[in-house]
Amino acid sequence: MLRKYSNSRTLSDNIKLGTLTAFTAGMVNVASLLIFFAFTSNVTGHYAILAAEIVKGNVYQVAVVFSWIFLFFLGSFTSNLIVIHFNARSKYFAHATPILLEMICLTAVGFYGHFFYRETLAETELLLSLMLFAMGLQNGLTASISNFTVKTTHLTGTTTDLGILCAMFTKKEFRSNPELLGKAKLLSAITVSFIAGAVLSGLIYMHIQFRIFFLISFCLLLVILYDLYRVRIMRYLAAGRRSARGIAMGSIQPVAGIAERKEQEVAAY
Repeated sequence: MLRKYSNSRTLSDNIKLGTLTAFTAGMVNVASLLIFFAFTSNVTGHYAILAAEIVKGNVYQVAVVFSWIFLFFLGSFTSNLIVIHFNARSKYFAHATPILLEMICLTAVGFYGHFFYRETLAETELLLSLMLFAMGLQNGLTASISNFTVKTTHLTGTTTDLGILCAMFTKKEFRSNPELLGKAKLLSAITVSFIAGAVLSGLIYMHIQFRIFFLISFCLLLVILYDLYRVRIMRYLAAGRRSARGIAMGSIQPVAGIAERKEQEVAAY
């Protein structure tokens, strides 16, 4: 999921990445709505609120909402900065680091909310800021490494693309196009996964409240561990193949030496 980059990724890689990250984004969005009465997985609504507050002349609210939008932008910027500058050294490290930062942000929200949150306006604004930055990190990462194919923190573009594809599939020539079919599978998987995460978050929030962010961080940890496990397995298999080749070459050399000595003995005789 995280090791491959841009056009080297397969449809399977993008579906795995899309479903798992969309699931966590759905959980975050509903959790923020239930706790703070605000969406955090996208900033479309925040732009509308920003315009409304500008019209009303509420300088403080304009500054707060603008900072939320900027933090989402900053999260995406940070993800891509890491990918661009560290991709040559290690694709896995470059792609896993933004997920780790997202986990830290969401865990901090869960920890503070569970132990210290007093429902003040300043606390709410700060926690929302962390969540928007985390969602920017995730959306920036998934879009960057998938060549802008996977975006998982909101479904506006996904729903639009699905509508376009469904219209195209009314013609047989498009229904038989593997690339279009693959894109439809990816978008459908992201949509279903986002809804599943949102529903699960709504069902269990009343029981675990802020600890839901620990669960979300655990889901993100699975994304990192999956690729780490695959990397270790591939290294183990590669080492096994090198060892097998070494043994094979070692067995060939003695046989060649024996044959050479036999030829010398025959020539001397």
